[in-house]
Amino acid sequence: MTDPRTRRTLGTEVLVVLTVTLGLSALRSALSLVDSLLQTVPLSEQQVALNAPAAQADLVDLALQLVRVLQLVGWGALGAYLLVRGGIALRAVGLDARRPGRDALGAAGLAALIGVPGLGLYLTARALGVSLTIAPSTLDQSWWQLPVLILSALANSWAEEIVMVAYLITRLRQLGWSENGALLVQALLRGAYHLYQGLGGFVGNVVMGLVFGRVWQRTNRLWMLVGAHALIDVVAFAGYALLAGRVGWLP
Repeated sequence: MTDPRTRRTLGTEVLVVLTVTLGLSALRSALSLVDSLLQTVPLSEQQVALNAPAAQADLVDLALQLVRVLQLVGWGALGAYLLVRGGIALRAVGLDARRPGRDALGAAGLAALIGVPGLGLYLTARALGVSLTIAPSTLDQSWWQLPVLILSALANSWAEEIVMVAYLITRLRQLGWSENGALLVQALLRGAYHLYQGLGGFVGNVVMGLVFGRVWQRTNRLWMLVGAHALIDVVAFAGYALLAGRVGWLP
């Protein structure tokens, strides 16, 4: 893309999208880590909840959790809409139903590739004192707990993979970035909005971003990434809710 006006318009669009979605989350996350580092309690003795109560009244809490899910769905929809409006069909980024079986198998393989080493990295980082203790859920034991956690996992994967991979890498390509440069930027940004978890969360998600981004660059199948991310989060969120307090190795 050589037209300066079009480049400015696309660059502004990217900044606006990141400002209202995951880029702003990265800034909040960095500030959260700074606050944690300023505490007198070591990082490994501090806890952060990925899914926490938002209200004391049960049904109000449910409503707020669903609003958060809707926000994530909206972020992903915004990225998809802007791609389509810019003349890029969703099938061009791998959001179609042409190969559901292969996408599902690829998602399962990617989830195993990232999920198992990711757990090891987290435990190592926590043992070294550079990661907070992560509680995937501190929601009350209510009838809606598991459905909301599953919806949250699906919404997270939808928003992150569309905005970070399909949208951001595509736009950076259009702005003249190299494949490696675009890959690195989205991976670092993915790590940045997980900084609230500590160094382990940052490094683990940078690696995830590099692997997921490269897989997409080579296969052009976004559903595979969304599925893999959803599997990882469902296992983490729902598994924690079912096992916390029943096994000694969970915080």
